[in-house]
Amino acid sequence: MVRLRYSFIAKLVALFFVVFFILPSFFNLYDSSTDISDFNDHPRNIDHKRLVENNGQLPNRYGENPENIAIFKEGVLGNYEPVLEPRTGPGEGGVGVNLAPEEKSAAERTVREFGFNMVASDKISLDRRIKDTRPAECKYWHYPELSKLPKASVVIVFVNEGWSTLMRTVHSVINTSPPELLADIILVDDYSNKEHLKEKLETYITRFNGKVKLTRTTKREGLVRARVIGAEMASGDVIVILDAHCECVANWLPPLLTRIAVNRKTLAVPIVDGIDWNTLEHTDIYGGALNRGIWEWGFLYKETQVPEKESKMHKHYSEPYWSPTHAGGLLAIDKKWFFELGGYDPGIKIWGGEQYELSFKVWQCGGMVEWVPCSHVAHIYRGPRTESVHPPDGNPHQTSINHMRLAETWMDEYKEYYYIREPQIKRLDFGDISEQLAIREKLQCKSFKWFMENIAYDLPKKFPLPPKNKVWGECKNAKHRVCLSGWSIDFGQPLRISRCHGELFRLNVEGELSSGEHCFVSDRSIVKKKFCLNYEGVWNPTGEWQYDLDKKTIKSSKEKTCLTTDGSNLKLEECDDSNLSQKWDWKEIYY
Repeated sequence: MVRLRYSFIAKLVALFFVVFFILPSFFNLYDSSTDISDFNDHPRNIDHKRLVENNGQLPNRYGENPENIAIFKEGVLGNYEPVLEPRTGPGEGGVGVNLAPEEKSAAERTVREFGFNMVASDKISLDRRIKDTRPAECKYWHYPELSKLPKASVVIVFVNEGWSTLMRTVHSVINTSPPELLADIILVDDYSNKEHLKEKLETYITRFNGKVKLTRTTKREGLVRARVIGAEMASGDVIVILDAHCECVANWLPPLLTRIAVNRKTLAVPIVDGIDWNTLEHTDIYGGALNRGIWEWGFLYKETQVPEKESKMHKHYSEPYWSPTHAGGLLAIDKKWFFELGGYDPGIKIWGGEQYELSFKVWQCGGMVEWVPCSHVAHIYRGPRTESVHPPDGNPHQTSINHMRLAETWMDEYKEYYYIREPQIKRLDFGDISEQLAIREKLQCKSFKWFMENIAYDLPKKFPLPPKNKVWGECKNAKHRVCLSGWSIDFGQPLRISRCHGELFRLNVEGELSSGEHCFVSDRSIVKKKFCLNYEGVWNPTGEWQYDLDKKTIKSSKEKTCLTTDGSNLKLEECDDSNLSQKWDWKEIYY
């Protein structure tokens, strides 16, 4: 009896231990609300320290709904991971399609018309499945249940697009998205005139039972305005913008929507894979490396590796990370937040600069731009298309005007660095920006200096703030009346002279001679064209050239010689102040 009594007590003690110690520890492995306050090196606590150190000036990447963050479970397949049956056929698995010799002539015609090899594309199923280019650990992320994720409307703008590349985009979105999360697909036809995009398209999309909707503009609106038209039609909570020639990797949508479910002011960007315009081969163009979007001071889009300051914020390699900007063609954003920001600036027309404008105001007005490594979408980069789709009445300088508008609205004193890089555009009329300034005031948006110091802090390490120009413009020889010319020459080839045709150069106060993003350096008796970045991908805006405003000579401090021409050739010779062949006049030319 005593033995039974002690046995019973022992069982009670064991049960107590299991219930109050073992089971809680076990379930915490899978509990998204685990208390992490005791772990100082946890990314969430590191982020909190940064918030405190910056007086709350940095956005909180865990947002208003931290309970919606994705949970990583090693070895446990994610809740949205599909189980896929093998597929066979041309192009399956992202393999390229090679044509027979007799097909190449027809293929070249389609490249000229559409920018893609449509003969190869037409051989590939509209339902093809490309390869999985995500980091391996992406399969083990668990995202919020359907009821906690917003629904998406995918907006696809097209003009005179090839049939199979456009329809494969639609099929791919549907095939790779949980149907409960896809509200609709909005196709915006920006005034196409191709016959296959008329009644044939209208009939074809009826098979999707209203999931795919088509709207047509009554004139060429341009990409930016057409996207806004599609966004206004969207019935979903989130607008997902894709180009009209994309294919989605498995489980691409939940990772994007999760970031917006955590913080509705997040602009979520998928990793963009490449599809070859000729063979339609799908490749991971980053090779698994993590990069983020930046720009050089002429607003040419660039990318750089994620800095350590950002990467150390994450426990897992595949976690979303902050980026100053993005390439522009593929993104997801909360619809209400998009229009609170004014959508795209209506004065930014056709194409160019819209990615910077949206990124700047998202960051400066309290949101964030995140790249999402577990969301991959492949994009076809066009080949040598000769058929123009540019609006016939478009301003030839519209891209520069777009850049000016975003610079004048968002960049504060930093706009001057754009004008140093592109001095010829300074007199263009960029229109009225009072509405954009009013949005900035209403939302109490931060300064561009804040943005540069806290978000784009790595940009000046690769593209330093450009020194002022000492002289710029067309550079003409005083004796022979010919001008410097770097057009149509390859890197490593000599700088030439030709008849003057408005080609512009810059010579800054630190001695760099450049045109666009190309620089020029001496090599004994000649001047060679080179890329301005060094072998590490860093621009050092200094050089060897000295322009004497009185003597009008351009001297190489390296070779101790002066730029000289005989009217046909350009070379470096011993400096002679009396030689008119060594005197150069600079004429500023504005658009």
